[in-house]
Amino acid sequence: MQQLNQHNEIYDVIIVGAGIAGLSAALYTSRQRMKTLVVSKDLGGQLTLTDLIENYPVVEPLSGLSLARKVESQAKRFGAKFIYGEEIYKIDKKGDIFELQGILGSYKAKTVILAFGKTPRELNVPGEKEFKGKGVSYCAICDAAFFKDKPAAVVGEGEPGVEAIELLSKYARPAYYISMSTQLVGGDEGTLKSILNNENIKMFLGYKVIRIIGNSKVEGIVIQNPKTKEDKILNVEGVIIEMGYVLRTEFLKDFIKLNEKGEIIVDELGRTNVEGIFAAGDVTNTPYKQAVVAAAEGVKAALSAYNYLRSKSGLPPVNVDWKAEKQKAVVSFRL
Repeated sequence: MQQLNQHNEIYDVIIVGAGIAGLSAALYTSRQRMKTLVVSKDLGGQLTLTDLIENYPVVEPLSGLSLARKVESQAKRFGAKFIYGEEIYKIDKKGDIFELQGILGSYKAKTVILAFGKTPRELNVPGEKEFKGKGVSYCAICDAAFFKDKPAAVVGEGEPGVEAIELLSKYARPAYYISMSTQLVGGDEGTLKSILNNENIKMFLGYKVIRIIGNSKVEGIVIQNPKTKEDKILNVEGVIIEMGYVLRTEFLKDFIKLNEKGEIIVDELGRTNVEGIFAAGDVTNTPYKQAVVAAAEGVKAALSAYNYLRSKSGLPPVNVDWKAEKQKAVVSFRL
C-alpha cells in the first residue's frame, strides 16, 4: 500500500495492472531497457483466485499467486518498478506524453499498456475511496501481513471472502469477517469448519458495511443488520474487501474505443484507437480468457509499445526477441 507521487518521472511505459498480462508485458519492456512502471490494485489479479494452474506450458502445476510472483521477480530483475494499492481513474494525453491520475499519485509516460483485466468489486460506501491505500485493501494475499497483531476485517462473499479471512486470521488480532450471506459459504468443508472453530475470527454474517471511518487512516467500520437496522462499530485498522471482480472501464469511454461489453477494442498487435496506448488480457475484446493467452497478449503489447517508440525515433520495427537474436549472431560471428 505504497503512497508515491511520480510527477517528475517520465517512463517509457506505464503498465496498468499486475495480472499475468501486465506482468508479462513488464518482463518484456524492462528486458529491452524501457523505463517501466507497473501500477495495480494488487498482484496477480484474477490469478489469485486459482489455487492450482495445471495448463500453463512448461510450468509445473502451481498456484496463481506463485505464477504471478515468479513473473514479477523476473520483471524486477530487469528493472521494472511496481506500485501496489493504486487505481488509475483518468488518462490524458498532452503532446507526446500521457498523464495518468491515480488515487495515490499522478504519473507520466511515453506509452501506456492497459492490462488491468477485471478489477476488485468495491463496496461503494462512504470512507472507502478516502482510505484506499490507507487501510482499505482489495488483496488479502498482498496486504494481510500489514495488519499483524492489529484488529482488521475482511468484507467478503463466497470463496474469495472465505480464503481472505482464513489468511487474515493468521496475522490480525482479532480478525473480523463481515458478509451479507447469512451462512458461511465458499471453499471446502474442512476450510469452513476450521474458520468456524477459529476463536480469533469474529463472524458477522448477514451484516453489511455502511461506512468506513477514520482520520488519516482507517480506524473503524460501521456495520448494519439490514433486518433489525442495528448498527455496530468495529474498531479496526484495516479493511480487506474480497467480493470478486468486475470489468471497470467507464473512465476510458470518452478516450478509448470500447465494445458493447465495455472491453477495450484492440487489433492483432494490441493497439487501441489511441496512438501510443496498447491493451492486453481480459480487459480487451480478445475472446479467449485464459492465463497463457493473456500472457502472450501482454508480450505482444510490450513489443508493439517498443516498436512505437522506435518509430518515433525513426528506427525500423523489430519482430523477434531481438536481444537473444543479436547475442546468437555475435556468438556465431565470433566463432
